[in-house]
Amino acid sequence: MTRARVSAHEALDRLRSGNRRFAERMQGGEGLATASRSAQLPTDQQPFAIVLGCSDARVPAEIVFDQGLGDLFVIRVAGNIVAPSQVGSVEFAAARFDTRLVVVLGHSECGAILATIEELQRPQDGHSHNIRSIVDRIRPSVEELLTTPLKDDLDELVRHAVRANIRVSVNHLRHGSDEIEQLIQNEGLVVVGAEYSLDTGMVDFFDGAQHLLKTPRR
Repeated sequence: MTRARVSAHEALDRLRSGNRRFAERMQGGEGLATASRSAQLPTDQQPFAIVLGCSDARVPAEIVFDQGLGDLFVIRVAGNIVAPSQVGSVEFAAARFDTRLVVVLGHSECGAILATIEELQRPQDGHSHNIRSIVDRIRPSVEELLTTPLKDDLDELVRHAVRANIRVSVNHLRHGSDEIEQLIQNEGLVVVGAEYSLDTGMVDFFDGAQHLLKTPRR
């Protein structure tokens, strides 16, 4: 069955509303998932948003945004990095399902960010080639920060590095694929960055989301 296209603006509205519900339950001490959501077993998927997030077990996108099965196309990888397979997955979902919002979802206290900082400050030889490939993609987001006074405050360094890494991934998706660039320019696709707080459960949309938050829904 063909469904009407969900605009990037409406998709972001749905995610923000769902996240508010989730955060309210989390702060009220309720469980992370509701029985009604868990019981929904769709026969097909019609995702209204694509979420490229970190593999951290504490940040399951469907729960964080209080969405049902089939509502989100989720790509998860340590450090929410963007490599060719992630780009291809976004291309596939945007074209196949006519999805018009992509969210790069990082989170506070990201272990991949911390591992990259540790590697840059105290290089080790024990990482496998595959793990090092993740660290190498995060490295540019951290190296510049290590030249600032942030290098002496680990908590602040991690906080700024998380945001910097999200922005790098967002920029890579926007400009690292001819197909995605065409969808952005001609078909209303929007790529935004967001950070999930492990403490509050809230998601802060920032990179690229500002104009959606100010634009009337179509």
